[in-house]
Amino acid sequence: MKNLQLGIQLEFSFGKVTVHDDYIYVIMDEGVTVQPSFNDVLIAIAESYFPEKDFIYITHRIYSYAIDPTIYLKTSQIENLKGFIVVSPNKDFKEAHNIEKLFFCKPFKVYHTMEEALIQKDIMLYK
Repeated sequence: MKNLQLGIQLEFSFGKVTVHDDYIYVIMDEGVTVQPSFNDVLIAIAESYFPEKDFIYITHRIYSYAIDPTIYLKTSQIENLKGFIVVSPNKDFKEAHNIEKLFFCKPFKVYHTMEEALIQKDIMLYK
């Protein structure tokens, strides 16, 4: 498996974010409803840690939580965010993925393992 370098860990009321060199890794808390206002946190992270550098958003859907898919409309506007990857062991996630990606106008992929996600991250950033 590709080495996961240690990153800067941040904690928020909705979950944990780890900032790496060219991606952020997010684990949302159980039962959270992801809302468009959460974009303010993502924008602040992008401005602080990736001011002149492209990055990928990787979310590991370990816990059950709800998502307002309109969040992706504003997320798509972050210029240096080059893609969104979901890591989900849940094989039934495919239907939700098809709805969510309708709101996101950049690459949006789903994988079952973090290893697959990191390979795709490199493809999205360095192709």
